[in-house]
Amino acid sequence: MKSPRTLIVGAGGQVGAAVAREVGLESATTVDLRIGPTAQYALDLANAHTLSSRLEELLAATRPDVVVNAAGMTWVDGCEADPGRAMRLNHCAAQALAIQARRFGARNVYFSTEYIFDGTAGPYLETDHPRPLSVYARTKLDGERAVLAADPDGLIIRTTVVYGPEILGKNFAYQLAAALSSRTPIRVPSDQVSGPTYNVDLATATMALVRNRISGIFNVVGPELMDRATFARRLARAIKGDESLVRPVATSVLGQRALRPLNAGLQIGRLRSVLPHVCLRTPEEAVAHWLSCQIGKPWPMLVRTDPRSAGVADRGHVSISGVDGLSD
Repeated sequence: MKSPRTLIVGAGGQVGAAVAREVGLESATTVDLRIGPTAQYALDLANAHTLSSRLEELLAATRPDVVVNAAGMTWVDGCEADPGRAMRLNHCAAQALAIQARRFGARNVYFSTEYIFDGTAGPYLETDHPRPLSVYARTKLDGERAVLAADPDGLIIRTTVVYGPEILGKNFAYQLAAALSSRTPIRVPSDQVSGPTYNVDLATATMALVRNRISGIFNVVGPELMDRATFARRLARAIKGDESLVRPVATSVLGQRALRPLNAGLQIGRLRSVLPHVCLRTPEEAVAHWLSCQIGKPWPMLVRTDPRSAGVADRGHVSISGVDGLSD
């Protein structure tokens, strides 16, 4: 089934880029902060003074059938430090985009997060009552509500711990591969549970919902619940890295500025009821797919089993922070 004309805002990020690949060159129009390899148009969502007029110009020029908003501020601790910017990007800009898209007859798609829940009773259904713990979570929930208020036919995609191919190579899988390659121990929380999500599958499921003209709120996450440390070890094993470099720790030890939901995760029964054959890969299946069709920044970085490195001492440690929310 051919994709509708799709305007993708935030096309430089891993989720937006994955959606652009899924939609295809013929149907996708890409937007990011700057024009470049991943963006045909530039748009500064944080500039409230010019945003409305720029959105109007953009939509008049492109006339999309669907507007996918994959932009926003996803650095969870950064949102705590700058709540004003988080609100502008995750709520106000999402609202403005949804209003203008609706004016031009386009449907809205907005990416949200499991972080809207407090992590006391996961995995959560779409109908469960949100209780956000952080600025990031509150602004994403506000964004959800603003989009649906502007466009009752809109589609909200809740996801989490997104990983996979991307141009910048910033997500958790790249951080992990880099640490394993340099034999640097990495501290990963062992008490944050959710469903790691392969960005290729996220994009495919999202556009399948769009093509079938399905609206409302849908959880789109990986098929298995696991803590972050288990996820790290499984990725390491899949690329034949040294699992012992993954050091499980309690979230409290990491000293993160924002509160994280611990017993979280999202249930995907609603998604499977409308898309029974949707592909949602386990970490091992995702790695096999990724390595079979290298896209984005090459991954994994070389993890050598050089006998000369066997006696090399561990070099300090790093803490993995890129496993939060939507895509940071």
